[in-house]
Amino acid sequence: MLKLEEAKELQTRVARILHVDDCEAWTSVVRMHLDWHPKLLLVGVATNGQEAVWKAEQLQPDLILLDVGLPLMNGIEAARQIQKVAPKAAILFLSENSDRDVVEAALRTGGHGFVLKSEAIRDLVTAIEAVLRGQRFVSTELLDYDDQT
Repeated sequence: MLKLEEAKELQTRVARILHVDDCEAWTSVVRMHLDWHPKLLLVGVATNGQEAVWKAEQLQPDLILLDVGLPLMNGIEAARQIQKVAPKAAILFLSENSDRDVVEAALRTGGHGFVLKSEAIRDLVTAIEAVLRGQRFVSTELLDYDDQT
């Protein structure tokens, strides 16, 4: 649970975000969505799992938006490695993959949340804010998956 001082700091500081996705068009949508929120700063973009690990280590972001289906190394394996090089970074999976086994594996691997891309327009900022507060967030369509992890 966050202490009162930590909660106040989260309300005033800008959260540094690394976005990892191999779809350039989707990255543009996320960037545009985050630009509307002055407390959310996109500090980097990676297009594959290996680059994600490297950038996480270099940038030490507060939050990583991580797709599951990535070239060179999938998002779940990237999350495992990111936890070693950027242990303070929260990981929020942002994927179109709604397969129960994949979602459960992502959450078990240390993901703090899972947002379906189809629900991102509605849920993304809410999910980011929840994860930054130390809470778990799972898209409504996936809530029954979260009960198992």
